[in-house]
Amino acid sequence: MKIATWNVNSIKVRLSAVLDWIREAQPDVLLLQETKITADDFPRFEFEALGYRCHAVGQRAYNGVAIVSRCPIEDVVEALPGDVEDSQARYVEATVGGLRVASIYLPNGNPAPGDKYDYKLAWMDRLLRHAETLLESEHPFVLAGDYNVIPTEADVYHPAGWVDDALFMLDSRRAFRSIVNLGLTDAFRALHPDRTRAYTFWDYQAGRWQNDEGIRIDHILLSPAATDRLIACDIDAGPRGRPKASDHTPVWCEVADERPGPTFL
Repeated sequence: MKIATWNVNSIKVRLSAVLDWIREAQPDVLLLQETKITADDFPRFEFEALGYRCHAVGQRAYNGVAIVSRCPIEDVVEALPGDVEDSQARYVEATVGGLRVASIYLPNGNPAPGDKYDYKLAWMDRLLRHAETLLESEHPFVLAGDYNVIPTEADVYHPAGWVDDALFMLDSRRAFRSIVNLGLTDAFRALHPDRTRAYTFWDYQAGRWQNDEGIRIDHILLSPAATDRLIACDIDAGPRGRPKASDHTPVWCEVADERPGPTFL
């Protein structure tokens, strides 16, 4: 199964680009973030015409996440547990093809310090606690999306320039590491531990794309059961160089189909 994640920065603006990429890359599951559209207005027909089902959680002009899948989308959770008053459309989770998958749009947190940064850290703590619950189930799962966290200095073009940014502040990185340290695997780094200049986001300003001055903030985290089935993972930078591109680019991984258990005669 090929699973991809992509912050599209408005599905209305990027719809043609997303459909083109789906035709080329043929993902089984595509997890979208920052769709900036209500669930009712999500362009289901266009995805269904390519053989995909959709489940979107959205709000007008801000945030928004979706699962696009060739497999049935079952047992959907439309918000990150832990705060019933949080109405921001940042999380959707479902079972597809035997895997539990979640599309995550983690808060940016800037300006920091401040209320937005406090919200970011509280959201990450909720994600950690929910990941603990998912791990208790021992069901394979994938938590993928725009985490708005630069994990290490190897994941940013100029570390010194980001020390005061919420994406790279020490508390953000510690919170991300706490989630990974539950026993999850950063799929990209598991297969490319030493790769440099491996970015998923390039700002529109100051020629960041043209100069390859990016950051890696889009991540695929796998549970132990999913990690055992990991075959491949990479960043597809191609869409970022096309007209009307999102400032993010897709990240994808492949996991093997669930293997049957041993047969005893």
